[in-house]
Amino acid sequence: MSRPSNPSATSVLALDTGAAATPARLAAGAIGDSASSAALARLNAAVSELKALSIQPLLQGAVNALNAGKPDEGAALAMKALELDERSGFGWYMLALAREMSGDFASSITCYEAALKLMPDHAEVANNLGRLAFRLGHTEVAEKLFRAFLKRFPNHHEGANNLACALRAQMRFDEAVEVLRAAILEDPSHAVVWNTLGTVMAEQGDSENAAIFFDEALRLDPEFAKAHYNRGNMSLALGDPAHALECCETALTKKITEDERQMMLLARSTIKINLGRVGEGWDDYEARLSPHFADVTVFSVNRPRWAPGDDLAGKSLLVIGEQGLGDEILFANVLPDIQEALGPNGRLTLAVEARLVPLFQRAFPTAEVGAHRTLKIDGRSHRFVPFLDGRMEEIDLFTPIASLLRQYRRSPEAFPDRVGFLTPDPARVAHWKIQLEAAPSGLKVGLLWKSNIINGGRHRFFSPFEQWAPVLRAPGATMVNLQYGDCAAELEQARRDFGVEIWNPPGIDLKQDLDDVAALCGALDLVIGFSNATLNIAAACGAPTWLITAPAAWTRLGTDRYPWYPQVRSFVPPAFGDWAPVMAEVADELAKLT
Repeated sequence: MSRPSNPSATSVLALDTGAAATPARLAAGAIGDSASSAALARLNAAVSELKALSIQPLLQGAVNALNAGKPDEGAALAMKALELDERSGFGWYMLALAREMSGDFASSITCYEAALKLMPDHAEVANNLGRLAFRLGHTEVAEKLFRAFLKRFPNHHEGANNLACALRAQMRFDEAVEVLRAAILEDPSHAVVWNTLGTVMAEQGDSENAAIFFDEALRLDPEFAKAHYNRGNMSLALGDPAHALECCETALTKKITEDERQMMLLARSTIKINLGRVGEGWDDYEARLSPHFADVTVFSVNRPRWAPGDDLAGKSLLVIGEQGLGDEILFANVLPDIQEALGPNGRLTLAVEARLVPLFQRAFPTAEVGAHRTLKIDGRSHRFVPFLDGRMEEIDLFTPIASLLRQYRRSPEAFPDRVGFLTPDPARVAHWKIQLEAAPSGLKVGLLWKSNIINGGRHRFFSPFEQWAPVLRAPGATMVNLQYGDCAAELEQARRDFGVEIWNPPGIDLKQDLDDVAALCGALDLVIGFSNATLNIAAACGAPTWLITAPAAWTRLGTDRYPWYPQVRSFVPPAFGDWAPVMAEVADELAKLT
């Protein structure tokens, strides 16, 4: 077939959002659709030129099947074509598209690679391979593929957009802006480029400018679903959840793929919770379990799934922790209610992150507690419960832990006024009280200032370390390091720039020894920090805790408190990213204590 000689004739699928991360934990980005009607129409035209080939009818049938939304049928026809001619680049390309449509990303990327070797000058194959590599998290590979495309087709706005998405994912924001700026100067009429520029601004915490760029994208293309979605995220960050919900609802009425729909439903869930519509929010939160959600975790448990309203009395229930380690702890707020519902003849089995097993076993001594395990299979996360191998028939029902909230936490008032539901080791608490006597005198304050997870824009919800200066200098307080991960640079900065020595507790791995971390938190006078795994451990164990949280944090459930842990005091900045006032407030309140 003839090959296109200019970019306008080349089929390119843009990474048209990498949607700006919402304040929700699970916000995700859709990055294009290899089986869009426009792409398949171009493919159909290309295949129609292969009339001289014996496999043309099979390839034509595969295109028709993909157009009809039948990827399995398309894959079968593509494989028949490859049986006749294993060097058919279009055969491999068709099989790649079909596998991707079916969610089999690992096979799809292999097929794209085969197609690219046979059709090295076919731009759409290279672009799709880069797009899929991006989706699977191989951002450096995606960057190379997009740069190769732009080398052949310079000034191509969609190629520039895709490259900017890959750079943004690597937090190379200045480079991403320059790529997008050049594309806009070349032609400012493309909504997708303005939208991606908005996501780069949003990733850096510049919500106001991000909103301006999303508005421009919508001016250019009012039907642009992801720009509506992203604009809603910025409204949420700017303190207008009602407008955020309106934007999300509008996005859901536009033409979107099913994985985009599930992403937006998940975002809508946290917006509703932010507005106090907690029960509705938990119902939408089930979108995280849809097989069409790009970041779904598949729970490999061959037992009936619990549903709201199911009678638990006398049953054997398996509850599986999910999402991040801090989330497993947060959602465990509901477990005492579950034990009560199971009654004396019921049996609770808990599958949690391995480091949490001792802490949960002590808190729930009548339950069986073991570690879950997660594996990546064909690009998807699959969670297993290996300690129940051979005994799964003993389980009557199973559920991911957050699903229980649909029945037991449908309003802020449904959260009990119960301080602590996890139990630190009393002997280790006593040990740490003795150890803390060796620290400088004063109120012993545990300090947390960051998360080791910084992808998806999460870094925007943590202030720069230098903003902590007034808190660190509070008179009469001894700061105790609770921060896991590499924090040597911050400890040195506190010593050098603030004149503050943050005391390091001896003989503890703050990332791995979580049972001992819980005991250390129980020995402190106060824990202060942003929401990460350790802060959730401290709060769940009943430690006095001050939480610094973003204005749009959905976990406050639309209240001015933190219902998950009634003893936690929340400090909220006046605007997103405006950390100085809230740090000054925390410092003043700490000075009153000391």
